[in-house]
Amino acid sequence: MAFQYVSVEEAIARDGLRMMVVGGVPSPWGEAAKGILHIKRIEWVAVRLAYDSEALKQWAGQRSGPVAVYDREAPLGGWREILLLAERLAPAPPLLPEDAATRALVLELSHEICGEAGLAWSRRLQLVDAGLHGAGGFPARVAAYLAKKYGHNAETGATAGARVVALLGSLASRLKTQRDAGSDYYVGDVLTAVDVYAAAVLALFRPLPQDVCAMDAATRAALETLDAPTAAALDPLLFAHRDMMYARHLELPLSL
Repeated sequence: MAFQYVSVEEAIARDGLRMMVVGGVPSPWGEAAKGILHIKRIEWVAVRLAYDSEALKQWAGQRSGPVAVYDREAPLGGWREILLLAERLAPAPPLLPEDAATRALVLELSHEICGEAGLAWSRRLQLVDAGLHGAGGFPARVAAYLAKKYGHNAETGATAGARVVALLGSLASRLKTQRDAGSDYYVGDVLTAVDVYAAAVLALFRPLPQDVCAMDAATRAALETLDAPTAAALDPLLFAHRDMMYARHLELPLSL
């Protein structure tokens, strides 16, 4: 579902749903949130995060995004909070199952992708570590900023790669099991939030092609940094699932 970018001032004056997103980069948290709103046909407007905007800080707080604000309610940051808001605003189609056990599984798998120490978080630390050591990844200046913001140190830098490989292996294994059971999706035989997050996070390893994901060449090169174990863990099934998601459920081209 198409959306438009507006100024901070216009967003503050509006009612309805507004969301602050990182511009120019296919952030998995932001792109997943956009995908959820698209699937649910929720109308919204976007504001690109500007860390030097005092108006934005006062309105949305000191968050790195995405941050969603609905009407006069308090700003919501974090993948889980935005998902629950979308479920409240548009219960159909549901991305969280009604069955309690299945719902818990969807939230658990989503956390493994989007939560602290999850796949996206660990991949970000992996790219920070590479940048700080001159081995690709984020440019050194960006890496130094992100290192302070997201808790990079010698220990987290050294372990991030192994965590990334383990989580990629777990997701691929689940997809194989689901495929053998006749399903294209991560949980059961229907679309859930896990599928959206899993599709979005692969931008941190291999962004979508330039014609549908226009971005700076240096940023693309940074995201495509792969060491041998990570490259080996990127099972083709993961990308086949992403292709299916964009063909059936998500919108192209991306609007970064």
